[in-house]
Amino acid sequence: MVPFAPLAPHGMTRVLPPLVLAKAASEIGLLPGMANRHGLIAGATGTGKTVTLQAVAEGLSAIGVPVFMADVKGDLSGLAVAGGGNARVIERIRTLGIEGHAPTAYPVTFWDVFGDKGHPVRATVSELGPVLLSRILNLNATQAGVLAAVFAIADDDGLLLIDLKDLRAMLQHAGDNAAQYRTKYGNITGASIGAIQRGLLALETQGGAGFFGEPALQIEDLMQTVDGQGVINILAADKLLASPRVYSTMLLWLLSELFERLPEIGDPDKPRLAFFFDEAHLLFNDAPKELLERIEQVVRLVRSKGVGVWFITQNPLDVPESVLGQLGNRVQHALRAFTPRDQAAVRAAATTFRANPGVDVEKAITELGVGEALVSFLDEKGRPNPVERAFVVPPRARIGPLTDAERQQSMATSLVAGQYEKAIDRDSAFEMLAAREEAARVAQPEPAAARAPAGRARTTDTALEAVAKSAARAIGSELGRRIVRGVLGSLLGGRR
Repeated sequence: MVPFAPLAPHGMTRVLPPLVLAKAASEIGLLPGMANRHGLIAGATGTGKTVTLQAVAEGLSAIGVPVFMADVKGDLSGLAVAGGGNARVIERIRTLGIEGHAPTAYPVTFWDVFGDKGHPVRATVSELGPVLLSRILNLNATQAGVLAAVFAIADDDGLLLIDLKDLRAMLQHAGDNAAQYRTKYGNITGASIGAIQRGLLALETQGGAGFFGEPALQIEDLMQTVDGQGVINILAADKLLASPRVYSTMLLWLLSELFERLPEIGDPDKPRLAFFFDEAHLLFNDAPKELLERIEQVVRLVRSKGVGVWFITQNPLDVPESVLGQLGNRVQHALRAFTPRDQAAVRAAATTFRANPGVDVEKAITELGVGEALVSFLDEKGRPNPVERAFVVPPRARIGPLTDAERQQSMATSLVAGQYEKAIDRDSAFEMLAAREEAARVAQPEPAAARAPAGRARTTDTALEAVAKSAARAIGSELGRRIVRGVLGSLLGGRR
């Protein structure tokens, strides 16, 4: 695979046939060339959102589009094996009169921040940056400013921040030398350092520490194909969802990395990657206005990088209006209208569709059956088609989870097997600061009565070795002194 190569020469974009995803009186298809215009799959619990997500992922994979999705309930792992034998699926195929619907398995790579149900997912502290890390730790503005200052000190001193012990050591170092840094980086208070340290301790208690380290996830590994099929990357998120800030921030980091790494390609014949964000409300919950503006900006601009972002949520009101307006492809399952907020959601959802004289959208939303939806995809000119009431085409892979044995077999034969399993702990801020402290301690003159002439030569050697190692590390990291942050940090203007 050649990472990030253009899909078609400029001006020679092919027009691929639509992916048939639903059927009413006629088939309803998603144009591959419009799949990077983003999408929304919404509906109440139990109305069929997960099956729709699976059907869309299968269709994209079949035409060679890699997919990334979070599996919050453990239901999506069945994509790795062919379906068949499901009585409800067989009946739906017969009722809709679908031809050529054969059971199919798709290439799947499983990922897991905790390394249990998939290959480990890691990022370095520096890659995440102070903006997203502040969100994970739920820091206030003052504490976030101190964290940004600590990152800046690490950059200026050539200290690599890879895992949490590096950040802990850097925080302690900055706190112990606050007076030295005050004029250049601002006030670094012990109270803010303590609050950040407590946040890191809570994160470690939740198991989030395993996310930080090396080898870090390579974005190219999410964009592979096998025999013409796009690899479907499934992140095990059932356990991760217990830490919603870690979950949403990790996915936001991935989206930011895609934006930062991929070149502009305009409007390709099909996306380079389809990114599905399940439980999308977790991304926007308690997010400050400034961060919401950056999320909107990334979603808007990542389209021209060939990435389609799909949000899956229960209520369309969970997605800010500024982001909702960018989601051109819509699949709306049933909503319940029991409360005033539910009724407002029904009205809001109804107004987002292009009108169809034959469909009373507001009424239909509360009447839809399981697997039935209001569907509107973009046409070849990027305009929403009139809304249709239709049934979603059943998936071709298994609906439901794999067994543990099946999952382990899939992991053992995946394209990245053995690449991420073993953690690497190279010298970084923790080791470098420890070496400096040791060199300074050894260099301190001992009281005359405590000096031991016989051991002096070795003591001097130890001090020189420590200083030499520290200098070598600093020189080695000189080219990377200014560690590149994620795109959100860049968009925020590198504030400290």
